[in-house]
Parts: sequence; C-alpha cells; structure tokens
Amino acid sequence: MKALIALLPVVLFASAVAADLPARQAKAVATTEGSTHRYLIERTFPPHALEGLDSSTKAKVNANNASVGVRWIQSYANADKTKTYCVYEGPSEAAVRQAATLNALPVDNVVEIPVDLSPK
Repeated sequence: MKALIALLPVVLFASAVAADLPARQAKAVATTEGSTHRYLIERTFPPHALEGLDSSTKAKVNANNASVGVRWIQSYANADKTKTYCVYEGPSEAAVRQAATLNALPVDNVVEIPVDLSPK
C-alpha cells in the first residue's frame, strides 16, 4: 500500500505533463510520421533529481519531444524516485532517444511495447 501511495504523485505528475501537450501535436505525429510506436523507457536518476519539476520544465520537455515527433504518455517511479519507467509514443526508437538527449534525460533501456494485455 505504501508503494502505491508513493507512486501517486508520479502518476499525477505524468498525467499533468501528458495533458500539457496539445492534441494537434499528437495528431501531427500520427499523420506526418506514418505510424506511431509505443516504447517503455527505463531511466536511473541520482537521488532528488526528480524533485522540483515545474510547469515551465514540463513545457520545455514537451516542446523538445514534439520537435522530434515524440509524446510522453505516462511515467512510474520507485519509492525513492531514482528509477523511472516511462511510456512514450514516437515514430522510432531513435526519435525517443533523440528526445531524451534534447531533454538531458538518461536512458538505461528502451523496449518497444506494441501489444496491450489486459486482465479483462
């Protein structure tokens, strides 16, 4: 239960960031790049690196992402916020990695996730 409570701020943060990206940019990704792929990105951060993110930082991240046709969908973090698992959409793994470079974000691993599995 404590783990779920610890993840709540990250989930809320990810939702707020995803909402910052205008729908027209997301539509542009799908129409200009052909098909959009989904990726899971694993990142490792130093302690306290994720603290203090504000709306201007999120806007800059979203603008950099959009410049290469990438959209941040959602992120999850461990309790001490040193590991994140982020879902992104984009035209290619290279574009996702380029967005990370533009945003000075670490990338430990990238895995394409083309299939949804549901308990229903």
